[in-house]
Amino acid sequence: MLIIFAGRSGAGKTTIARELARALAAVYLRIDSIEQAIRETGAIVDGSGYRVGYRVAEDNLRLGRSVVADSVNPWPLTREAWRDVADRAGVSAIDVEVTCSDLAEHRRRVETRTWHIPGLRLPTWQEVVERDYRSWDRERIVIDTAGQSAEQSVKMLRAALAAAGDAKRNGVCDKT
Repeated sequence: MLIIFAGRSGAGKTTIARELARALAAVYLRIDSIEQAIRETGAIVDGSGYRVGYRVAEDNLRLGRSVVADSVNPWPLTREAWRDVADRAGVSAIDVEVTCSDLAEHRRRVETRTWHIPGLRLPTWQEVVERDYRSWDRERIVIDTAGQSAEQSVKMLRAALAAAGDAKRNGVCDKT
């Protein structure tokens, strides 16, 4: 299964994606990490981070591993490209959009967070707000992180994944 995350910077998607990948023992692909590695070579990133991510995801999906793809994923073009990866690998794909409906909380997160990728410049609040992030034209699971902990958000997502019907087949639901 390919779990495709999307959402504005600071909404909480990386925290949720990382914890979900840990819980599922899934491969975790973070486009920010890939893009920073490309920058460090002196190359222009453009869309290459996503393209590398698509290939690495497909390789792992073909090995039978579940993959959690963590990126802003702002456009229908990138969202469709992730789904194409799942189709080529013959696995299911689930889109997850992470939002934070409390703008004050979202802004506080953006302005106070620390980063764990050496050399990566964090976006400012203004850059987050002005980024070209297109609305969705397909069904997806939406997790609003406003007013809840990361643990609560992950629990909510796991319940939504189970309701989507992939839980038993892919080991998403708790074994309790």
